[in-house]
Amino acid sequence: MRRRLAVVAAVSLVFAAAACGTATKHTAATPSASGASAVPASGAAGPVADAKQIKVAGAVGKKPAVTFPAGHPAVTSSSVKIAEGSGEAAVDGDTLTANVTVYNWDGKTNPSPGSDYDQGHSEFVTVKKGQMPAALYDALIGAKPGARVLAVVAKDNLTAEQLASAKQSGTDFDNSSQVLVIDVVAAAPRAAHGPAADPGIKGVTLVNPGNDTAPKLTTKTGAKPPKDLVVKTVIQGQGPQVKADQTVLAHYTGKIWGTDKEFDSSWGRGTPASFPLSQVVKGWAQGLTGVPVGSRVVISIPPALGYGKDGNAQGGIKGTDTLVFVVDVLAAS
Repeated sequence: MRRRLAVVAAVSLVFAAAACGTATKHTAATPSASGASAVPASGAAGPVADAKQIKVAGAVGKKPAVTFPAGHPAVTSSSVKIAEGSGEAAVDGDTLTANVTVYNWDGKTNPSPGSDYDQGHSEFVTVKKGQMPAALYDALIGAKPGARVLAVVAKDNLTAEQLASAKQSGTDFDNSSQVLVIDVVAAAPRAAHGPAADPGIKGVTLVNPGNDTAPKLTTKTGAKPPKDLVVKTVIQGQGPQVKADQTVLAHYTGKIWGTDKEFDSSWGRGTPASFPLSQVVKGWAQGLTGVPVGSRVVISIPPALGYGKDGNAQGGIKGTDTLVFVVDVLAAS
């Protein structure tokens, strides 16, 4: 589906590859401009004293101003909810649209590697226990749209491999921690919902079980594949149309025309994928541009708009293969 993105393994980009990064902490930070009081997150590890001294000012939805206490940074991870938000609370497995601001707390200049507010777009964060630092998980589990949370990630939340990778990237957790201020915008649906139509592509069948269950795509056929790009809407979304310069959150399955061979599936991994449309194969970029968020589409991609004459050996795709995807467009930013 996508060309291999350079996924950064270092903790400085815990949330997503190509975003500003993440870390975690628990601390009773100052209330936000909304007036919500800071309440330590349940299950947060480590002493709260150091974390409580971090001050976060500004309204949710705008870049926060963070003031650090003097002295050595906290050596234990922790998290705190600054503003509660409203609506459905995040549960394990949810993917949140969020604006993240990151600091390296070194006790000196405390530099910021970046903020989604500076980049002008939000990012996607999947709340999954065991797949992110524990303090970050504690900060985000139960968070509601409009919430602001603060997380400090120290070396106690990281594996030896993560610590070594972070050090190679310039973040030394022996002498610093990472602080993230996260504004939660919304939780993405887990699948496209609504009445489903037949894709109407000869040789392709699709079963739509409904709810949050993965659709079942079948491409075993003797029919000749379309020569051109084909995009068929199965479920019509009600969200804004995806723009060519956006990052898309999607659940998908990809198969090879005629063989029914599955070469990629976010459903199989149990987590939707996010990617800039500028960094995927042309068939994806062209096929998803203009699709309303919340839609399910079937895309038939000819070789020239897929991996070209060289194919993709890793995926078992030849240069003559037509690719077929069923894609749920869950969010775009």
